[in-house]
Amino acid sequence: MSETPTPTSGTHEPMVQVTGVHKVFGHGDDAVHVLRGVDLEVPRGSVTVVLGPSGSGKSTLLRCLNELEQITAGEVRIDGELLGYRRDGQGVLHRLHPKKIAAQRSRIGMVFQRFHLFGHLTALENVMEAPVQVRGLTKAAARERALDLLERVGLADRTDHYPAQLSGGQQQRVAIARALAMDPELMLFDEPTSALDPELVGEVLAVMQDLARSGMTMVVVTHEIGFAREVADHVVFMDDGVVVEQGAPADVLDSPSEPRLREFLAHVL
Repeated sequence: MSETPTPTSGTHEPMVQVTGVHKVFGHGDDAVHVLRGVDLEVPRGSVTVVLGPSGSGKSTLLRCLNELEQITAGEVRIDGELLGYRRDGQGVLHRLHPKKIAAQRSRIGMVFQRFHLFGHLTALENVMEAPVQVRGLTKAAARERALDLLERVGLADRTDHYPAQLSGGQQQRVAIARALAMDPELMLFDEPTSALDPELVGEVLAVMQDLARSGMTMVVVTHEIGFAREVADHVVFMDDGVVVEQGAPADVLDSPSEPRLREFLAHVL
């Protein structure tokens, strides 16, 4: 494929297409095979929730979707574009230049379990930082965008607060606003509520539900079965580095066919 693919927005091509992806950490006898041939498609404008026990490969898969981890085999396409590589005229893969990979990654928003906010910056400054430094927006334009996003996540009255002055739920909402400030085509969430006290989970899930209603393509790794049931278009269950079962929420959650999934649901519910 060429390095400048034809845009596919508006087509029926998936926003995310994962084909035969493997990820191995280490070498030789110490190698750990975390992903073992994962296939996955995420239609644009949809919400896919990935469930599974600890160590099943969920977070590693998510990190492979934005090149935080380099896959060992297979391929990932985002909006039709091959991630991390280009093919020459003979079909041989070549690793992209780090600047090109960074440009691909800038189209993908990522929200982590831990908030990773800059402690020395206010909520407003945290949201402004990447558009100014990466996209080259003026500070005035970035400020206007950041104010709009903080209002969207319910933090218009916390713009001048530092992370240490915010609750965990508020910090995670700032992190979501920060990811949205780059106008991503795809949002990835890696267990965004697992580090929160139970009473703070709802405020973060409400922001994610609003995002889903707006048509944002989302891949969410979570143990929040209620969120999966109410918001997801597609639920994927992983175990031991493979996709064990996937389908509509009602099918996967209410009528699971795989024993491993039934056992997992009995545990988390």
